[in-house]
Amino acid sequence: MPYTKLYPIILISDYAKKIIQDIISGVVIEEPKNPLTTTRNLLCSSFTTNTKITRDFEGQQRIKKEQEQLILRFIEENSFLHINSIDEKYYLTEGGEAKVFFSIDKKHVIKLNDAIYYNNWLDFLNSLLIHNQFFPDTCYELKGFVVMNEILFAVLEQNFILSNEVVDLMEVEVLLAYNGFEKIKRNDFYNNNLGLLLEDIHDENVIKQNGSYFFIDTVFYLNIEE
Repeated sequence: MPYTKLYPIILISDYAKKIIQDIISGVVIEEPKNPLTTTRNLLCSSFTTNTKITRDFEGQQRIKKEQEQLILRFIEENSFLHINSIDEKYYLTEGGEAKVFFSIDKKHVIKLNDAIYYNNWLDFLNSLLIHNQFFPDTCYELKGFVVMNEILFAVLEQNFILSNEVVDLMEVEVLLAYNGFEKIKRNDFYNNNLGLLLEDIHDENVIKQNGSYFFIDTVFYLNIEE
């Protein structure tokens, strides 16, 4: 099958592997120093990182609530509440995991995410950090948090990329295999070397522009096989 430019084909760096290993080990990430790593480090200093997918819904919801209270205290003490109001006129769309708005400069999108797809906030922040290691051109920047209708949302900024070609999921499968992710069922992939589960890879979460693929919404879970 003739494939177009399979992008991003990434040989993950030793630096990125170290960050992922730090995430798995539940230790503080020294660099880069930014709001995302700072908030993640805050949570991992008080909570254990999940290295296996757990089905203990009630227990995890209790932990998620405790982490939310810690985040709320942190943002209050550090003025990390997102102060720029979200203008409804820039509203684009929303899915199961996020409300999406244009940024004022029209070069980025702003995503409000309440970590609904994750057991807790630490799992969510870990997933964002892992995404940034694999897909730097669509990396997430944590701009702060906002409380809407008594629900805590992370305010994330990401490059806006306009699709101009149809996504071929067979090409996406080849691309992910090159990066160590083997398809295990439908739209889910597993990286055995890193112990990472990547879920929900379909044609709404991947964009194709001028022959290049960009992953805009990923869901990573740590799932270390024993």
